[in-house]
Amino acid sequence: MRPTSGCTLALFAAAMVSAAVVQAAEYPERNITVIVPFPAGGASDMTARLVTPKLGERVKQSVIIDNRAGANGSLGATAMKQAPADGYTLLVGSIGVFAINPALYKDLRYDPQKDFDLLSVVVRTPNVLVANPGFPANNVRELIEQLNKNPGKVTFASSGTGSSDHLTAALFWQKTGTSGIHVPYRGGGPAINDLIAGHANVSFQNLGAIAEQVKAGRLKALAVTSDKRVSILPDVPTMAEAGVKDLEVYSWQGAAAPKGLPAAVKAKLETEFAASATSPDVKAKFEAVGFDVVANNGEQFAKFLADEIVRWKSVIETGKITAD
Repeated sequence: MRPTSGCTLALFAAAMVSAAVVQAAEYPERNITVIVPFPAGGASDMTARLVTPKLGERVKQSVIIDNRAGANGSLGATAMKQAPADGYTLLVGSIGVFAINPALYKDLRYDPQKDFDLLSVVVRTPNVLVANPGFPANNVRELIEQLNKNPGKVTFASSGTGSSDHLTAALFWQKTGTSGIHVPYRGGGPAINDLIAGHANVSFQNLGAIAEQVKAGRLKALAVTSDKRVSILPDVPTMAEAGVKDLEVYSWQGAAAPKGLPAAVKAKLETEFAASATSPDVKAKFEAVGFDVVANNGEQFAKFLADEIVRWKSVIETGKITAD
């Protein structure tokens, strides 16, 4: 007797579930490549290099870092999008790659909400408003006074147009009704060096990038963009404490894969990224350089990303910021 169509569908569904379980149990069977869409040494690269050794240890395969820099991270992100959706090519990238580029570039060749399987926001870190020690302002109130008294003269260094530090400065201007001169550099390192040398006045830089410079007196910190003070610089007030409301900003790093991962493989990667980032030794290393471990799942990442895209699109449109 031939089975009915209902029986056939049930058998097919059972077979698919069984295949998915087997696939998850066998994955990974070879090395995993993690694309970092920026040069070595930056926050995305550091995040990948801190978390992937533990990831490889947990899944019992080597995890290889592939730095593919260019176009504010979009070259590496596009390369990841075009890879097979099998869990062997992943991406660790920044807020810029996931939330800023979609609003900044009209011809972007990827859509993080449609082309990526989001795995986890791994870590986050606030920005710190820092100034050259010789700059007259010693707090946020005095900086606002300087901006009002000297329109078109105070320079804000950033790691590039559309970077987190650039858009934090733009948001600061919008919240305080001021403006400054944006000076983009090719990365955070050159921006910080020129700030120390006195060639630029102020900047919003990642906590981990400037903490030691502040402690050494080479830069002075005016405020931090977190919701509460940070343990590395406990004497530095938050923006809210300094009188500027609604300027809570975190630069964050997330992990993703090409859209279409087998469900079981996606679930395994979410679990393993979270477990790797929150393992005591890895978490301690992140905290030592100013990162908070988030380690959420793909669903939480998707909701968070939707809000971030709306937020930064508004800042970009209000500030008439372009990629040029």
